[in-house]
Amino acid sequence: MYSYEFRPQAIKDLYRLPADVQRKIIKKLDYFMASNKPLTFAHRLINVELGEYRFRVGEYRVIFDVKGEKIIILTLGNRRDVYK
Repeated sequence: MYSYEFRPQAIKDLYRLPADVQRKIIKKLDYFMASNKPLTFAHRLINVELGEYRFRVGEYRVIFDVKGEKIIILTLGNRRDVYK
């Protein structure tokens, strides 16, 4: 079973978002982790300097790497800003 952890920058990014968006992102991450293969919900990124994969949560993107069965969340934010 997969689990996830936030890097310090991702925690800062999360706290900058409105409370309802924070809850939505956490709920969606829990949903992805509860499935047997959460990477089926992910898309591989072309620019791997940002991270390997991304999840889409409405207007927001969660950028992450995978280490074994652990998802390391690197950053998150609105789709128009997160790739800059």
